[in-house]
Amino acid sequence: MKNNFKLFGLGLLGGMLPLGAFLMFNATSYSSLSDEVIDGNRLYNARAVNFDGTNPIAPDFIAASESSINSVVHVTTKVVKTSFQRDPFQEFFYGPGAGGQEYKQYGAGSGSGVIISSEGYIVTNNHVIEDASEIEVILNDNTKYTAKLVGADPSTDIAVLKIEGAGFQPIPIGNSDDLRIGEWVLAVGNPFNLTSTVTAGIVSAKARNINLLSDRTQQNVVPIESFIQTDAAVNPGNSGGALVNTKGELVGLNTAIASQTGSYSGYSFAIPVNLVQKVMRDLIDYGIVQRGFLGVQIADINQEIKEKNSLSSIKGVFISEVTDGGSAEKAGLKTGDVILKIGTREVNSVAELQEEIGKRRPGDKVSLTIQTKGGDEEIKELILRNQDGETSLISKEEIAKNYALGATFIELSSKEKKELNITYGVKIETLNAGKLKSIGIQPGMIITKINNEQIDTVEKLTSKLNGANKGILLEVLSASGKKNYYGFGL
Repeated sequence: MKNNFKLFGLGLLGGMLPLGAFLMFNATSYSSLSDEVIDGNRLYNARAVNFDGTNPIAPDFIAASESSINSVVHVTTKVVKTSFQRDPFQEFFYGPGAGGQEYKQYGAGSGSGVIISSEGYIVTNNHVIEDASEIEVILNDNTKYTAKLVGADPSTDIAVLKIEGAGFQPIPIGNSDDLRIGEWVLAVGNPFNLTSTVTAGIVSAKARNINLLSDRTQQNVVPIESFIQTDAAVNPGNSGGALVNTKGELVGLNTAIASQTGSYSGYSFAIPVNLVQKVMRDLIDYGIVQRGFLGVQIADINQEIKEKNSLSSIKGVFISEVTDGGSAEKAGLKTGDVILKIGTREVNSVAELQEEIGKRRPGDKVSLTIQTKGGDEEIKELILRNQDGETSLISKEEIAKNYALGATFIELSSKEKKELNITYGVKIETLNAGKLKSIGIQPGMIITKINNEQIDTVEKLTSKLNGANKGILLEVLSASGKKNYYGFGL
């Protein structure tokens, strides 16, 4: 009998050891910064909020409201446009920038944001903070924090902020792919500067493209729109707030309304959380979005395209052109093919396809089900590439060499230097939300000096901007060659 108990005890101990090791390693090992800090689901499960899974006759929004309202914040911004008037007389004696005078124009804005990490990471809309010189976050208990911009993505209208502190209440993150048309959802935000407002509605449609971001983004930015449409009341100030399901899980980021008056009139739109997750993780881990491209131009299939190309149905997305050297060409896709599925998910609009590809990074393998011109169905395997045709992710170190304060830079060509009659300078290639944009700098401008020191390489400029901790004076040329000065503090 004693031997039996001994064997039972040893067996129990042997079973517990690997279980304990599994739990220990899974509880503490993270592959990236975003995995470590985005902890809403872990804390949510630990709180063990009881949803019994039953379907009551009338929906109960109380638990969902109470679990999400403290995770939604009010975001206020100060906008300062700075111009610099030169003093040629002072510059003659004391050098560039001497004796000049700054003129400032002030503005303000507001919106909402959602806490996604107990360590103070917050996701919001890019357009809420786009031109901000200062960002302040107000929690539901009215405590205020100064926020730092982690990164922003105009293509999806998403930005990530960081406030200092710990113990914030992050929202649990749901799965927007599981949302069904007709399902109840809540919009939580701060309309008209009113804090902590909850409205209810249903999912009216998915994968909506309303050509909103094409008006907001730069010419060299490809907008990605695949909105969840709801009839929950959303008004100015709700932008960046949470769209949650009846479990209180984040399923979308409220972004826009369809209205002639600028106020709610029946339709509102939210970015699906599965797309939000990918973008915010990239911004936390790298500071920019690592975006993969198929290398095709695509179109929704309507009756005209169906008849013109002798297609069997209007299902899928039509490939109107294949980019030379892109992922699609390397995988054997042809102009005139129709993409029916990405993985196991059917795609019947450009918006659906953009959303699916938008969730992935360069180097990710994608399985496409296509219908060829001849009408045959085939499965093609391809590897996504970035805009430069590379399949590998760009490291933080490499990004830092070319990226600073929301901008990317490129070297000037010999022709450009000759046209502007200069021998040094670096051109601004792209410009997202950040310090440079907030002071009025624009893409295409050329930074020739920083604090009166000549700039002749991108790496020299970015190292000085990223490493600066005091005031900066930039000498800048416009595309026409007009010289100006911009000063700001860090």
